[in-house]
Amino acid sequence: MQFLSLSRRRIEAFPPEAFTLELMARETQRVKELYAAGILRQVWKRGDMPGAAILWEAASEGEVRAAFGSLPIAEAGMLEIIAIVPLEPYPGFGSVR
Repeated sequence: MQFLSLSRRRIEAFPPEAFTLELMARETQRVKELYAAGILRQVWKRGDMPGAAILWEAASEGEVRAAFGSLPIAEAGMLEIIAIVPLEPYPGFGSVR
């Protein structure tokens, strides 16, 4: 099953210098690990605010939340989930039920 998450950086609580190069490098590495594991399918940087939109492949929302929680910025409390949305196939490309 696929899920879409929207997150935002907690910039009101953490100044820009808190997002260090070392922290961002660890975040990038973890994203790559989750991608290689097949749970993180695509990731985009949000254009409206600091944060991300991530397409996940998981058996449950709990699995998505656990993977999201393993991101170093989330572990540090500097990133929050705005929404996790379960996705269903668009019926226009197949039989309608």
